[in-house]
Amino acid sequence: MKRTRQAHRTRLTREAEQLVRLATGLANSGSRTEDRFWEQRLAAQVEKMLKAGNEDAVGAAQEHLYSANMRACDELADALEAYCEGARISTAEGEFEVLLIAVPVLAWSRFVVPTGTVPSAALNDLRVHLQAHVLAAGTRLGLADSLFSIDQLPRGFCPTLALARDLWAVAAAGKNLRIDPRQMPETANFIADSRYLLGAVAAPPGGPHFRWQESDATRESVDAQWRAQGGQALPAALPACAFELLLPDAFFTACRNADRELRPYSLRAGAAFLQTSCNLEASALKVVLAPFQEHDLMEFRVSFAIDESGEVAHGVVWPLLEGETDAAAAAAEIEAVLREAGVGEILTLEQTFPFEYCDDCGAPLFPNATGEAVHVEAPEDGAGGSGHLH
Repeated sequence: MKRTRQAHRTRLTREAEQLVRLATGLANSGSRTEDRFWEQRLAAQVEKMLKAGNEDAVGAAQEHLYSANMRACDELADALEAYCEGARISTAEGEFEVLLIAVPVLAWSRFVVPTGTVPSAALNDLRVHLQAHVLAAGTRLGLADSLFSIDQLPRGFCPTLALARDLWAVAAAGKNLRIDPRQMPETANFIADSRYLLGAVAAPPGGPHFRWQESDATRESVDAQWRAQGGQALPAALPACAFELLLPDAFFTACRNADRELRPYSLRAGAAFLQTSCNLEASALKVVLAPFQEHDLMEFRVSFAIDESGEVAHGVVWPLLEGETDAAAAAAEIEAVLREAGVGEILTLEQTFPFEYCDDCGAPLFPNATGEAVHVEAPEDGAGGSGHLH
């Protein structure tokens, strides 16, 4: 998930100007003492604006800083994310420090990667494994009873904060949050995609939230345990899917990690999908990749062909994420993943294409070996479609 940023062409309001001033002051700070001065004031302004639902002014401040001062833009994003993710709340049982978390899963299927309500038995099993392998001792957990696609995650900081508050409340009570599936937006169907279980962790003030914060564990050991044990509960929630667990973490960090990891996963899944659908060895697959660019946005589109015709049978989009600017390094990483997957032929085109989409269905077009951007033509006995990455 990239940093939330939208285009705003209006003048900055007084509140947005204050955000810009405080974030710039923090970015230019020369000491930890000065950091604390700016952080406290920036946090107070963020709280004021998000409580008022002033999302447009927040977005305008981000857009201004994105162009004027990237370091200040990052400081503002950190302050916004921190306010939406964590808080100290008071309950009848005392005070808790609560944190919004996401549990990402990468999955692929010849059919449909599900979203929506998680069966109660699977949700309870996931709770047990999270508390046993990922969360610190003495914490409480609240889970939403739904698997979200990226299209169904809250859009913007104010909606994220609203969902966080609901999850903070159930976390302090150690309960689950019911999500009405009828209120969930529809999601596009892709061969490979990410899914998210959302929740919140409540810890005593000053205490750890995650197992790796304790002295006898590390992120690496927690990740290994989670990958080995956590997946036992997921087949019921992801029928007819192959899947890979990622380490649960604070909401925004977990979503960004999933964005990054979905790219190589989608390539591996694309190769496996065609092997399964067309009864082929990976070495029989032919792949073409090329950069596509529009203004400051760049992505690679990767085409899979299954025969000598060169017709594109499957496509995967590999976007360059925030802070990634080296196209050559991205192409090399794509080739390395494809080689590891056993793909036989790989052709990297040097020409850069404009962003092109099908006029009829809106699907992205993919490069073929002759340097044209063409529509995916799925194999007749396969599920078809483009493994498009959001």
